[in-house]
Amino acid sequence: MKSLTIFRKTLLEMSRDKWMLGLTLAFAPFFVLLYWLITAGGSTTYTILTINNDRGVQLADGTTFNAGREAVKALGSVTYGDGQPILKSIPAASRAEAEPILRNRGAAAFILIPENFSQAIQSLQKGDRSVTTRIIFGGDVSNPYYMVGINLSLTAIDSYVMQATGQQPLIGYVEEALGASAARTEFETYVPGTLIFAVILLIFLASMTVAREIETGTLRRLQMTPMTSLDLLGGITAALVLIGTVAFALAFAVALLVGFRSQGPLYVAVLIGAITCLSVIGLGMIVASFTRTVSQAFVVANFPMALMMFFSSVIYPMPKVILFSLGGHDIGLYDILPTTHAVAALNKILTLGAGLNDVAFELAALTLLSLLYFVTGVLLFKRFHLQS
Repeated sequence: MKSLTIFRKTLLEMSRDKWMLGLTLAFAPFFVLLYWLITAGGSTTYTILTINNDRGVQLADGTTFNAGREAVKALGSVTYGDGQPILKSIPAASRAEAEPILRNRGAAAFILIPENFSQAIQSLQKGDRSVTTRIIFGGDVSNPYYMVGINLSLTAIDSYVMQATGQQPLIGYVEEALGASAARTEFETYVPGTLIFAVILLIFLASMTVAREIETGTLRRLQMTPMTSLDLLGGITAALVLIGTVAFALAFAVALLVGFRSQGPLYVAVLIGAITCLSVIGLGMIVASFTRTVSQAFVVANFPMALMMFFSSVIYPMPKVILFSLGGHDIGLYDILPTTHAVAALNKILTLGAGLNDVAFELAALTLLSLLYFVTGVLLFKRFHLQS
């Protein structure tokens, strides 16, 4: 009953602080929209500058065959699973024209097709391998788009050469993607991490809410009542879990509205989000245990937030630093962060169509870590703030 009273009190105080509550609920949906705008609602298109110096060859019927032009067309055949083009070819007259564009990262790479390209293709068609040619490519290697763009471009041109000359590859490769991962747009691949990011932001509200009780003196007045640390933090946690789950659901709803498609059951994804809220709140309690003011809590909370953002594969995949194995599962260094398991579970559910049983390990690890962080937060808060 005491926890219920604290729950109502916390919700009432949050409703009065409209800016903090509004930002907590709106920040994650905003980031979903931001990612949607960055990817134009789909996937990244890599711009390739094509310098076609091929002179072509005249055929017996009087027409001109320009293999360079056909190779450039082949770049447009590279598409995502939904048919959206991956490569965008823009012609350039020379390397001198291409270099300023590449320096300003207006394109991922350049490809220069030599003057004798058509002659080499025609010779290969006749079985004559004495004529050789060389395609030059390059760009800003530090550009993160460079490697993807140039590899896909050269693969497309290589495929054209084999088709035009009737050559067959020595080894054939067939891609068989897991679940519906091949048909996912780039935006959809960002959604699981963005949803967990919505929950991570809860650490500020959690730590600052508890710190406010200390700073305003409310905690001292509550100590005069027969209230335990579990009553106080349990009531606050229930209110924060409700707010965090609503923020998670709002971000999810916005993702669905702008075209995201979930391959697995939504209730399992929401369950993952709710349990993750508990773990983040536990970390917020730990932060509040070492602070006495709202401003201190805000500053200190940035450290665990950064750890969860950069080491949980929320923003980009992290290499797994394996420490040991447990029940057939590799346990890595970053698995101590509950958000690591949350991101892995959401990726399986939303992209691969996994169900509750398929994410049992991630769910168990997430639940165990959530309870561990919460209990640690309660004990530390009792040790530093509730002892006489």
